[in-house]
Amino acid sequence: MREAIDIARTASPAGDVPIGAVLLDADGTLVAAAANEREQSHDPTAHAEVLVLRRRAAELGSWHLEGHTLVVTLEPCTMCAGASVLARVDRVVFGAYDPKAGAVASLWDVVRDPRLNHRPQVVGGILAEECGALLKDYFLQWR
Repeated sequence: MREAIDIARTASPAGDVPIGAVLLDADGTLVAAAANEREQSHDPTAHAEVLVLRRRAAELGSWHLEGHTLVVTLEPCTMCAGASVLARVDRVVFGAYDPKAGAVASLWDVVRDPRLNHRPQVVGGILAEECGALLKDYFLQWR
């Protein structure tokens, strides 16, 4: 999570919300990292989670990411939760809960819906205060 926090800090100079994600392989080796790039790339889907999944899939030449763990500073939204299911990651680990858009615990539980054919394990609240502080500080600048 510390690596994801460091990555998140790189987003705000570009004007993006400071959310960072890393992807770990089955051995726990960091294999992809990204911060939000929506403002930078003018792409509404350029969330940190989607970017790390895309980068690793491109590197492997396969969208099958079994054995991987997605670590992100903020609870994934519905798009990112769905992408983690579709990529078949084994685990989603997040920092701060997102009561307004969280889709793995707060508002919805997309990833553990029993109707889906793949359900990642979810671990939430890791360094939640530190992850939340990044967002609070960012939004204080804009108010």
